[in-house]
Amino acid sequence: MEDHKPVTPAPTFDAKDIEENKVLACLSYVGILFLIPMLAKKDSKYCQENAKQGVVMFIAALLGAIPFIGWIWVLVVLVVDIMAIVHTLQGKFWRIPGAYDLSRKFKF
Repeated sequence: MEDHKPVTPAPTFDAKDIEENKVLACLSYVGILFLIPMLAKKDSKYCQENAKQGVVMFIAALLGAIPFIGWIWVLVVLVVDIMAIVHTLQGKFWRIPGAYDLSRKFKF
């Protein structure tokens, strides 16, 4: 018998929140610019959830300083960030594997 970890349900968002804030929310995946939606749009659940994942992705990018695996790791993070930006601009919240679960620990 297999043990299954409970899956955290994806957050739900108001359509108006998504439409008004998706461009700003995409900054969450552009390095330290995650601070802009995090601080400027505290009332937007869509911006806040993307900013939380952006924090995790920013920390992941910093791990690129590790010798030998750094360039490959940074490339992987860059591809994931681009995919997240595309999803965000389409008004879809993408639960980035690994990053989403870590982002749940942030309470801002």
